Amino acid sequence: MPTVLIIDDNAAVAIALEVLFSLHDIAALRAASPDEGLAVLAREPVDLVIQDMNFTADTTSGEEGVALFREIRKRHPDLPVILLTAWTHLDAAVDLVKAGAADYLAKPWNDSRLLATVTNLIELGQANRALGQRLQRERRARRELEQNFDLRGLVWADPATERVLSLACQVARSDVPVLITGPNGTGKERIAEIIQANSQVASGPFVVLNCGALPSELIEAELFGADAGAYTGASKAREGKFEAADGGTLFLDEIGNLPLAGQMKLLRVLETGRFERLGSNRERQVKVRVISATNADLQAMIRAGTFREDLFYRLNVIELRLPPLASRPGDILPLATSFLARGKTLHRLAEAALLAHAWPGNVRELKNVMARASLLAEGNEIKAQDLGLPVPVHASPIAMEAEPDRDTIVQALTRAGGVVAQAAAELGLSRQALYRRMERLGIARAA
Repeated sequence: MPTVLIIDDNAAVAIALEVLFSLHDIAALRAASPDEGLAVLAREPVDLVIQDMNFTADTTSGEEGVALFREIRKRHPDLPVILLTAWTHLDAAVDLVKAGAADYLAKPWNDSRLLATVTNLIELGQANRALGQRLQRERRARRELEQNFDLRGLVWADPATERVLSLACQVARSDVPVLITGPNGTGKERIAEIIQANSQVASGPFVVLNCGALPSELIEAELFGADAGAYTGASKAREGKFEAADGGTLFLDEIGNLPLAGQMKLLRVLETGRFERLGSNRERQVKVRVISATNADLQAMIRAGTFREDLFYRLNVIELRLPPLASRPGDILPLATSFLARGKTLHRLAEAALLAHAWPGNVRELKNVMARASLLAEGNEIKAQDLGLPVPVHASPIAMEAEPDRDTIVQALTRAGGVVAQAAAELGLSRQALYRRMERLGIARAA
C-alpha cells in the first residue's frame, strides 16, 4: 500500500486528508511540524509528501514551507512533494513548483483533484524507482560484461544487444555449436568473434567461410579441401577450412546456402570430427568449434526439403537471435559516432535523422552512410542533409529541431535524480513524450 506523509500543524486538515486517503487504499502518516516531518522521513518509507506552507501562528509568508521543501529536496531529491497553500502565499508555491515541487493546491482543496494528483504522482514515483533500479542493473551488467569478457571492441548501448552479448559470453566456454540468426548486416560475425575470443580455443585460429559467396560446386572444396585433379582446375592439393580451423573456431556464414551434399558431410564432421578431401579416400581428423549464422528461415527450408533437419538440430544447440538495428535503437548513435572519420561530429538534427531512419540494411548500411557523410560533408560537423537519408513523412524541420538526443535526455535524467517528470519539464516535453523518446532511444524505463 502506498504511503503519504502529511506535514501540517492543523490537526483537522491532517485528519481530513487521512480519512480521504484511507477510503482509496492509501496509508497516511502525520507530522505537525517541519522537524517532526523530517524525522518521519528519516525512519519511514514514504511515497509522497503533502506539506503546509506555514506552521507558526499568524504567519502567512510561506517562508517556513519554502525552507521545509528545500530541506526535503536536499535529503530526498526524488520524493514528490505537494504544497498546500493559501492565496496569501501563492507566489511562493509557484516558485517552488518551478524548483521541482510536484504541484500546489489551495485550501480548501478539491478532493477529486487532490486524489488524481496523488495517485498519478505515486504511480510515477513507483515507475521512476523501477526505472532507476533497472538502469542500475543494466549498468552493473554492462560493467560485468566489460570486465569479465573480451568484447572485441564492440560498440553497443541497447539492452537488446546486451542480452545477446550476455548469452554469447555465457556459452563461449562450452564447445557446443552455436547458431546466430538475424537479418543481413546486423553484426553476426562480430558476435561469432566474441564467442571465439572467450572460448577455450581462443588462442586457436578463427576461420570464416561465407557459404553464400561461393558457387555451390566449390563450397565442399572450400570446407573440406581437395586433392590435385579432384575437379577441373584443381592442379594441386588444397587445404579446406576445417583443416585451417583445427584447434580453433570455424564460422560458417549464410549456412542456409550449403548444398545438400555438403550438409551431409558437414553433419558427419560435427558428429565424428572426421572427413575426406574431395578426390581423396584418406580420412582426416580435426577438432573444431563450429559457429554458424543465417538470415534464412531454416525451419521453412526443412519443410521444403532444402535443409536437413538433423543438421539443423546439430547446429542449433544454442541459438542467438540478433535483432535488426531498428529494434535496438540505443545502438544507433554510438555506432554512428564510431564510424565517423576522426575529427567529425554529428549535428543534433543529423542524430534525429539517424534515429528516424528504418535501417533496412542494418549496421552495414549505417557504416556506409557514415563513411559517405564523412567524405562529403563540408567542415567537421555532419548535418542531416549530409547523410543522404530520406526524410520521414511525419518529420518536419521544426519537429526535428525540438528533438533532444540521447545524451541530452540521459543528462537531464541524471540532473533530475531519475525523476522523469522533472527531466521532462527541463527538456520542454510532456512526461509521455519523454517516455516515448526514451523507448525509441533505448533508454531503459519501467515495464
